[in-house]
Amino acid sequence: MTRPTMEDVARVAGVSRALVSLVMNGSPKVSEQRRKAVLDAAEQLGYSPHAMARSLASRTSTVLGVMVSDLHNAFFAEVVDGIDEVAQAEGFELIINTGGRSPAREKRAVNGLLAFRPAGLALLGPVVPPNTLAEAASQAPTVLVARSSRLSTLDTVNDDGEAGSGLAVDHLVSLGHTEIAHLDGGVGSQAPQRRRGYITAMQRHGLTPRVIPSEYTDIAGAKAVRQLLEQGPLPTALVAANDFNAVGAISALEEAGLRVPQDMSIVGYDNTSLAGLRHVSLTTIDQPRHEIGRLAGEALVQRVRGERTEPVKKLLHPSLVVRSTTQARS
Repeated sequence: MTRPTMEDVARVAGVSRALVSLVMNGSPKVSEQRRKAVLDAAEQLGYSPHAMARSLASRTSTVLGVMVSDLHNAFFAEVVDGIDEVAQAEGFELIINTGGRSPAREKRAVNGLLAFRPAGLALLGPVVPPNTLAEAASQAPTVLVARSSRLSTLDTVNDDGEAGSGLAVDHLVSLGHTEIAHLDGGVGSQAPQRRRGYITAMQRHGLTPRVIPSEYTDIAGAKAVRQLLEQGPLPTALVAANDFNAVGAISALEEAGLRVPQDMSIVGYDNTSLAGLRHVSLTTIDQPRHEIGRLAGEALVQRVRGERTEPVKKLLHPSLVVRSTTQARS
């Protein structure tokens, strides 16, 4: 079966193709009788206007492009959900792709979205250089999530990563831990802020920071812990780069016969749905993912509609969620 066309709708409704186009674009110049005839025919045929074609015809796009840094990270899925809530309410549709945490791939992904001539772009956790972000913003209104920028052409919505890591360290210190290591997020978005927050908090408590190279994945978390086990001495607690990193660390510890939290306490970051699963029950730092997405969506729609020109720079405060992977040092 072929996809029904505007010509098919016009034939069934007994009107011209031009009139069908006016109806599909919401023109007020069409009588209610003819509008109903066209919409009834469209429903009968299962016709829906192609978003890109409609945008090209009207020169007004209803598409928002979303580039997600890492499709494996549930954090981004929940942010997209918040963006989509705003998009649906405001009459926009989303096109989503990924850059796989690679600067080169992300640049191609951004250019791929721009080829659709979107009304705006939301870039989630981008690791591309600043000049790529500036170029994107020159072609379409752009909002960044989990990435800071001083450019006035870019809106940003971020979690306060420094404060979040500080909360994790404070929690572990309150439990009597003094040997606390940080599994670093590498080149991942917000990793420098989380690392800086960890180091600052450790120094504030008079403790020596210990940063272990890692990345925002479970595989990297497991690898970092195995290196710790080989090199020694072991810390009594870990502040992981994110929840996935923490789960990988837990897996490697259990493989080595160590218990969490009895032998080592672990704090994750993001409070994704994974952290709340009963068999994981991860103590973690919560950042309001859906709210971040909603704020990003609102900022983008405002830019698209020309409701403001000054930049929005939102910084949300995280909170500690205590579960079963931390306990007092014995």
